[in-house]
Amino acid sequence: MAKELTSESYIDHHLTNLTCGKTESVGWTCDHKYIDEMGFWAFHVDSLMWSVLLGIVFLAIFKLSIPKLKKDTPSGLQNFAEMCVDFVNDNIKSIFPTAGPLIGPMSLTILVWVFLMNLMDLVPVDYLPELAKQVGYSIGAVSDPNDVYFKVVPTTDPNITMGMALAVFILIIFYSIKVKGLKGFLAELTLHPFGKYALPLNLLLEGVNFIAKPISLGLRLFGNLYAGEMIFILIALMLFFDSIVFGLMGMGLHLLWALFHILILALQAFIFMVLTIVYLSMAHETEDH
Repeated sequence: MAKELTSESYIDHHLTNLTCGKTESVGWTCDHKYIDEMGFWAFHVDSLMWSVLLGIVFLAIFKLSIPKLKKDTPSGLQNFAEMCVDFVNDNIKSIFPTAGPLIGPMSLTILVWVFLMNLMDLVPVDYLPELAKQVGYSIGAVSDPNDVYFKVVPTTDPNITMGMALAVFILIIFYSIKVKGLKGFLAELTLHPFGKYALPLNLLLEGVNFIAKPISLGLRLFGNLYAGEMIFILIALMLFFDSIVFGLMGMGLHLLWALFHILILALQAFIFMVLTIVYLSMAHETEDH
């Protein structure tokens, strides 16, 4: 028998990931009754699936534009690909003129991939979760459709955003050591800003500043997209009222917020890319403190 769906359970359902993991009692399972037993090795299947799928979409778009390169009559796909590449290159030249060959492709990947993941926020909040409910119930995976959880915006999952930020952080450490040497990297953390007589204080200040880079990078993207998704869900609650007026108001607010949200989606992808370039540029600086 299906549980009664309230406003609180509706919000909770739409903000919960489809989680699978290994438990001691039943082994591998996706049943949320055992989510507390899954521990660290719990996978958000929906976030992983959509992020990989959208990554494939990104690769396909730019792969398809390559064989069709024409100087005289470029296709719309080629124009889009060239526009993205030129935009990224212009930003790299203005921020990091001495960038190596890795920075351009990585920045392009971040910009387009993050934008595609953000763009999933424009899919009406009930469409895909309701479809997942029906599929899960029809195959007999659950006895109550409301026990099927499915989020479609990967960047509203801190595991995805912090994972990307961690990858950038690893590159920052790698290039800092490669360019400055291990001794120079450690000196930068311990001798600045107060010199060799204040090593503990220097390490505290620089360490906090250093660790804050990936944390702020990942949480900024997550926070903005999570807030945007929450607003869509709250607007959708207006349809719970048995009123044509509230229904029409909800549809109008959805449209207005979606139009405004497009700017946020693009801006957050751009900010993530720019900050990545800035942080890697700083990792290449060789000033003697």
